Amino acid sequence: MCLTIIELCEGQPMNADPSQVPNPQNEPDCRAVVQVLDRIGSKWTVMAVGTLKDGPMRFNAIMRAIDGVSHRMLTLTLRSLVQDGLVKRTAYATIPPKVEYELTEPGRSLIEPLGLLVTWIKQNHAGITAARTASADHAHAEQGS
Repeated sequence: MCLTIIELCEGQPMNADPSQVPNPQNEPDCRAVVQVLDRIGSKWTVMAVGTLKDGPMRFNAIMRAIDGVSHRMLTLTLRSLVQDGLVKRTAYATIPPKVEYELTEPGRSLIEPLGLLVTWIKQNHAGITAARTASADHAHAEQGS
């Protein structure tokens, strides 16, 4: 699977000779792609980036904007995004303390590809739902046999 992802990134066909295919575990590009996909593929990351697209926000405002996220999950998500350089955390020395989160340039650059993904989902959701229903019906019919 990882080599296929790298193929997509590089736009090159996979070599048909198995002896020429590198071990995915040793491919630095492969590890990088998987690590970043793991982070940006999280639904909470997508929701946080979408919420922050209009500018800096405080933690509680982000939490109110993202339906269903727990305090702990939002904390972990924002912490990870800050560590990855996608979100900037600014703490102000006020009483009570004020902390704002905002997208960095790399974080803002995620908005367009995530928007394309959302468009793709909207275009294909009905077909995916129908396929899932058909698959579940087929599995149910096989169990009844």
